[in-house]
Amino acid sequence: MKHLLKLEDLSKNEILEILNIADQLKYERQHGIEHPILKGKKLGMIFQKSSTRTRVSFEVGIYELGGYGLFLSNRDLQIGRGEPVQDTARVLSRYLDAIMIRTYEQKEVEDFAKYGSIPVINALTDYCHPCQVLADLMTIREYKGTFDGLKVCFIGDGNNMANSIIVGSLKLGMKVSIASPKGYEVCDHIKEFANNYPGMFEMTNDPLVAAKNADVIFTDVWASMGDEAEIDERKKIFAGVYQVNDEIMAVANKDCMVQHCLPAHRGEEITEEVFEAHAEEIFDEAENRLHAQQAVMVMLMKNK
Repeated sequence: MKHLLKLEDLSKNEILEILNIADQLKYERQHGIEHPILKGKKLGMIFQKSSTRTRVSFEVGIYELGGYGLFLSNRDLQIGRGEPVQDTARVLSRYLDAIMIRTYEQKEVEDFAKYGSIPVINALTDYCHPCQVLADLMTIREYKGTFDGLKVCFIGDGNNMANSIIVGSLKLGMKVSIASPKGYEVCDHIKEFANNYPGMFEMTNDPLVAAKNADVIFTDVWASMGDEAEIDERKKIFAGVYQVNDEIMAVANKDCMVQHCLPAHRGEEITEEVFEAHAEEIFDEAENRLHAQQAVMVMLMKNK
């Protein structure tokens, strides 16, 4: 494992290794055991999209590992004024031990890895959100104890979260069912990936079909960052149907978990009642961003 660009690049064993390291780091943090595994290491954190959880969890995470996180926005970098990615990547590789980037195009992350000489971590693109889904998988295993025999459901826009949930869940042996409106399904590349897992993947426009006998239900906002101009139109299409509510939970398994990557728009993609009933699971999921990302940094940076 040289980078974390997308979950398709990782084997099942690599994903499990990340989760195992994350579990150990979480245990040590809870018991006051310091783990400065990355003492002196420097992480560049490039944010072309703003964030609460990503910024805080990476900055705290690298600090607790003994390293230093350097926050870099478009205002701080010449890349915001047109410097080519390949030049920025080669320069930063001379100063840093790894780069974390949260941006729009997947190609930009891939180019950082191609032209730089240090590990690159994808902290979100329009295509995928691997760090979030590693935290999600960690949370599922904490609550369920296993991945075997589980069914995962995602209700909403076929966005970067849906893409990564499909990939991560299928790689770990879980069945996946996705419910999205027509025209908002996951991209063809992800459909092709899912074809490698016959009988394990289902796409539908009916959330009740997707949620039937689900062990874990995911949702996300109807309009992701960059889709703000479409909010009013999307509300007309999604409202009243693509929402995690009591009707959806009634067809899922009785001990079904609910996960949301946050921020949540209560009353839109999830009701206030369902959110609060599953708040502990959702905020454990948010906390696990810290531990999962620390595990990724350890795997990528420890011996660099």
